[in-house]
Amino acid sequence: MQRALTSALRLTRPWRPLQACGCASHGTASDPEIQVRSLAGPDQGITEILMNRPRALNALGNVFVSELLEALAQLQEDRRVRVLIFRSGVKGVFCAGADLKEREQMSEAEVGVFVQRLRGLMNKIAAFPAPTIAAMDGFALGGGLELALACDLRVAASSAVMGLIETTRGLLPGAGGTQRLPRCLGVALAKELIFTGRRLSGTQAQALGLVNHSVAQNEEGNAAYHRARELAQEILPQAPIAVRLGKVAIDRGMEVDIASGMAIEGMCYAQNIPTRDRLEGMAAFREKRPPRFVGE
Repeated sequence: MQRALTSALRLTRPWRPLQACGCASHGTASDPEIQVRSLAGPDQGITEILMNRPRALNALGNVFVSELLEALAQLQEDRRVRVLIFRSGVKGVFCAGADLKEREQMSEAEVGVFVQRLRGLMNKIAAFPAPTIAAMDGFALGGGLELALACDLRVAASSAVMGLIETTRGLLPGAGGTQRLPRCLGVALAKELIFTGRRLSGTQAQALGLVNHSVAQNEEGNAAYHRARELAQEILPQAPIAVRLGKVAIDRGMEVDIASGMAIEGMCYAQNIPTRDRLEGMAAFREKRPPRFVGE
């Protein structure tokens, strides 16, 4: 598996800055805080968002948030994106949370507006049509964990550290943490973690069900990314429309009673019936061969 993964890593397109954004992390257009890469070869269909703000440990500042929102907007309608991976270009860090240095310079009104933008960002990630995976190879604190919670799947290095630590700063989670954590772990456990501001290792997070997979960190500091990519490779061969509709059915169904959820599932299923991929899946089963899904 590792040899195949190493080989596949060579079949990638280079990182690219956002097409319409001239913002950069240190004031130069050549060094954006958010970069996008679409993989090629056998990994075609996997797109990666690289968070690269090293001096601020990927803190969620104004430029960072603007560039990430723009990246999501550009990718939202791209049917070629089958899986979206969020990863960090800063070793030892996924996302350190809100940029408190920037926030200190804001008025109370400006803080309110910015937190609303953060909440909107997390909602955009959660509503992204294709499956999303957070590759957590380091610290994911406060808003950093809220970003990961907005993703469909989470993979963490066993040495990663994560937590909603806002109460230790005189705050409470304001970008979806109070809503997504209890939906992930249950109300009582979410309350305990938020009330105490407790930090968890990747191993502890997996035991609680906060992350899907926990892996031992490697020398390069990107073990979670490699596991996230393997997970994305498992999703790639499946029918993309069925996967997307499955995401809709789960996400919307979790917000309503089970009878309403069953109705949502029925509507999603009905939308999938006319697709070419469904017919291809049936034909492949009948002919005892792998299906060739095209996303139509």
